[in-house]
Amino acid sequence: MYIGDYLGRRDIYTPDRLAIIDAGKPGEPKFTYAQLNDRANRLANFLKQEVGVGKGARVGIFARDGIEHLDLFFALSKLAAIHVAFNWRLHPQELGRLVEDTTPKALIYSDDFRLTIANVQASPASASITHYLHIDGPGVADSLLFDAVRDAAPADSVTCETLDAEDIAALLFTGGTTGLPKAAQISHRQIAWNTLNTVIHDVTHNDVYLNVFPMFHTGGLLVYTVPQVIFGGATILTRQFDPAQVLDLIKRYRVTFFAGVPTMYQMLTQAPNWASADLSSLRFCTSGGAPLPAPLVEKYTAEKKIRFKQGFGMTEFGPGIFALAPEDAIRKAGSIGRPNFYVDARIVDDHDRPLGPHQVGELVLKGPSYCSGYWANPDASAAAVDAEGWFHTGDLAYYDEGWYFFIVDRLKDMFISGGENVYPAEIEAVLYKHPAVHMAAVVGLPDPKWGEVGLACVVLKPGAAASAEELVAFMQEHLARYKVPRRVEFLDALPISAAGKILKRELRERYAG
Repeated sequence: MYIGDYLGRRDIYTPDRLAIIDAGKPGEPKFTYAQLNDRANRLANFLKQEVGVGKGARVGIFARDGIEHLDLFFALSKLAAIHVAFNWRLHPQELGRLVEDTTPKALIYSDDFRLTIANVQASPASASITHYLHIDGPGVADSLLFDAVRDAAPADSVTCETLDAEDIAALLFTGGTTGLPKAAQISHRQIAWNTLNTVIHDVTHNDVYLNVFPMFHTGGLLVYTVPQVIFGGATILTRQFDPAQVLDLIKRYRVTFFAGVPTMYQMLTQAPNWASADLSSLRFCTSGGAPLPAPLVEKYTAEKKIRFKQGFGMTEFGPGIFALAPEDAIRKAGSIGRPNFYVDARIVDDHDRPLGPHQVGELVLKGPSYCSGYWANPDASAAAVDAEGWFHTGDLAYYDEGWYFFIVDRLKDMFISGGENVYPAEIEAVLYKHPAVHMAAVVGLPDPKWGEVGLACVVLKPGAAASAEELVAFMQEHLARYKVPRRVEFLDALPISAAGKILKRELRERYAG
């Protein structure tokens, strides 16, 4: 079988090549492709023989990043089963509802979350789960030790000959503003086309990649990690994002490319070892999730000689959709670049009519790297795609004469003040130009007179000083008056998701009262 058995092929081609370094564990254990394939075969045999996992069955994991995520993903791919990685930030009740929706036969977890798992185990939501596998120790009642059951299982090669490209490899949850997150169905076809787009994105067979995104997120699993396995490169895993550790790992392992979101790049510059960090091995860095502020690009270029690629992706599509070449990082600052080779993109109005250059509308996409809809949610699946097959992203954007695209904001983040559309991303870009501002987030809050008004939440650089009045005056020099937030709040830190994105919903809830 050639579909799904990613490690089986890699074990044939490059069995002794370094595949994974788990830098989140003591001693930073290293695994070749032969060793990684052996682990996946053993786990697949255990799940098949002892748990009854077959084609289409789900197995969940609730754990911080580590080799176990990849053990499970590749084992399930061999079985044509479905990998379900849950966000470890979830409340026990939220996790229980997602478990109830996805009905996994087994659940793997790390020791950090044994109390959460105990709560789920004691609830009706756990009815489908027959086996609990604990990564670090004895864990909760009736759980098995992950390493022990895997290592005791047969090492016989496992494949599913009936696996098809349209079969689902993973469920990845998308962040929702209300209700439960939707689970995007990631097919093996989507993974293959995304990998091809990644090749075009200049990843090679000899790269060393450092992953800091959580493995429950498309950024951690699919942006580069799985493509790296298909290419035969090496990937370094971290338990979670630690700026000082990242800079150290890049130097020690001569990392050739790195990816993060703008907040991560901001945090790296404040790490205690930033000044002494040796980043000379990096061919490029990729930034996604939001426009990378031009002053930050200039700082990395001047101090560390970093070449930036900027991109844009999402769980449901790709995830690699757009790329901006390093030579355009300053000239086209703020752009997400042009569509990747096998992605078509349009900007449309409220009636799905295509718009021309510099006209703001919704970004819609079409191509073979689209997901297979949402798990057990046919209404949401149908609503996401229009009659002509275009996926509606919910992002407001425009493109210029050179077909460079620019995200204006999320539809959900835009607010209307006095009848005028206000785009927080535009205001944040101005705030980042102020020399005292380290991080910024703008949200709209209800207002009896204007409908909504802006609130700017700001974290200052260490040792820097600025008043609210100063920042408001600075914004007034660069923005129309209706766009300038009425209020500025200074925070020690912004709420950040495990994927490194600013949690604007938490800011709205905190200050809306």
